[in-house]
Amino acid sequence: MGFFDKLKNGLTKTRSAFSEKVNQVFAAFTKVDEDLFEELEEALITADVGYETSMEIIDTLRDRVKRTRTEDAQQVRTMLGEVIAEMLEETETPFLEDGKPAILLVIGVNGVGKTTSIGKLTSYFKSNGKKVVLAAADTFRAAAIDQLDIWAQRNDCEIIKHAEGADPGAVVFDAVAAAKSRGADVLICDTAGRLHNKKNLMDELGKISRIIDREAPEYTKHVLLVLDATTGQNAISQAKLFSESAGIDGIILTKLDGTAKGGVVIGICREQSIPVRFVGVGEGIDDLQPFSATDFAKALME
Repeated sequence: MGFFDKLKNGLTKTRSAFSEKVNQVFAAFTKVDEDLFEELEEALITADVGYETSMEIIDTLRDRVKRTRTEDAQQVRTMLGEVIAEMLEETETPFLEDGKPAILLVIGVNGVGKTTSIGKLTSYFKSNGKKVVLAAADTFRAAAIDQLDIWAQRNDCEIIKHAEGADPGAVVFDAVAAAKSRGADVLICDTAGRLHNKKNLMDELGKISRIIDREAPEYTKHVLLVLDATTGQNAISQAKLFSESAGIDGIILTKLDGTAKGGVVIGICREQSIPVRFVGVGEGIDDLQPFSATDFAKALME
């Protein structure tokens, strides 16, 4: 099964909820008027797109309909899909396309699937011929270290780990040295994500970043935030809080297949201006794949 088909299947619950609401609006209107736009805006909000983003979508759609003098409601539905795709595409930026080795700092609150996502990321990169080293820098939970170790064994890749409670910076320092000596293409660092103390989080990530900048200037550095799609609007709140404490340049959205709240993707991209880099659309090791705005909008509207 190709990834678009996986994405489409994974969006079944979201597409059902989204399309049901949107289609009910279009079925109720035979002409394009302000009442249609108001009902459509409400449908988007209840589909977890978010209030601000829904308003912006409708404003853009209203202007486009007026400019093109469109009177067919089904043509407006097509335009809606185009507006959503364009909004998502605006946040897309190149990622790991320059061929340089990369260091990924992965953050996220407990329970969002952070360590599992790292395991699946490792599988993805290895399937694309990349050599991967893992760093168990979430040293505050022994379970996190053990879980990452299992993923390292499963993916047959090296893991750098210290004892529980060790200095995360020391782990990253050793991991950078190992990645350089092994000629790794990607070093993935599992880091703690503690929203209850943003200063500690910022200080810790700042320290890790300085170590990377000093020890591995030849590597590109990325901070990826893992969010659970099933939390809906709370995912947007987490993205906002983390972005205030760390320079996030990408989102990994997990459990998209298990929720009807996938419309939150649009709100995350638009309101936080952070691109979604990977999405999880299943429980399999190969079900975490790069995000495509065009494919997402297409799968959502079909």
